[in-house]
Amino acid sequence: MDHFTQFSPKAFTFLRGLTKHNRKDWFEAHRAQYEQELKRPLAALIEEMDVQLATIAPEIVGSPRKSAFRIHRDVRFSKDKSPYKTHVACWFFHMDVGTRMQSEAVHGGAGFYLHITPGECFCGGGIWMPPRSALQKIRDALVDDVEGWEEIVKARGFRRRFGDLDQDGMLTRVPRGYAADHPAAGWLRYQSFTAGTPLADDDVTSTRLPRILAGHYAAMTPFVRWLNDALGLPARASRL
Repeated sequence: MDHFTQFSPKAFTFLRGLTKHNRKDWFEAHRAQYEQELKRPLAALIEEMDVQLATIAPEIVGSPRKSAFRIHRDVRFSKDKSPYKTHVACWFFHMDVGTRMQSEAVHGGAGFYLHITPGECFCGGGIWMPPRSALQKIRDALVDDVEGWEEIVKARGFRRRFGDLDQDGMLTRVPRGYAADHPAAGWLRYQSFTAGTPLADDDVTSTRLPRILAGHYAAMTPFVRWLNDALGLPARASRL
């Protein structure tokens, strides 16, 4: 495994080209560029961040094989048959959950995310559209500890860095079984619990990228840990 240095601006050149020519023949003709400018640097970055997470949130891990999302799209149920994603991304996950990438097992816990695409890079964390059993546990935890939750997500530092939580798929009403006037009613309408912050393209191509990500992930750790605690995935002081 190469040591991470930085992404070259050529990484964005490749992704822009893929956006314009999202076809297998074009990708295969430029596969070497993809491997050199994106796949290998991303694997090295995952290794670097795994080392840093060992001191930030030891229970969250990264693996080049399991953390990096495939660039191939699943087009089975999509009208858009473009074969490739026009971004690269990776996911750092709790060591106690399953590790089949893009499976319900991996996304059964909260973790950290990185998304790289020209002009729209960002990093973040949390849990996106958890399965119903996990969502139920989070909702029950909100009922029991809305004060602890709000102490994290309403903290000045958290809001300054990440803003409001994303509202993907948010319900219009409090789900059945919960009082509409409960102090946690607003949070109970969420179906995802994620937050993030944009990254400039210059940040992504900088040698400072691991340090930038480490700062954001450290600030997000209480949020991720609260969610994982609700799911029975404990924080750890070390990886031993």
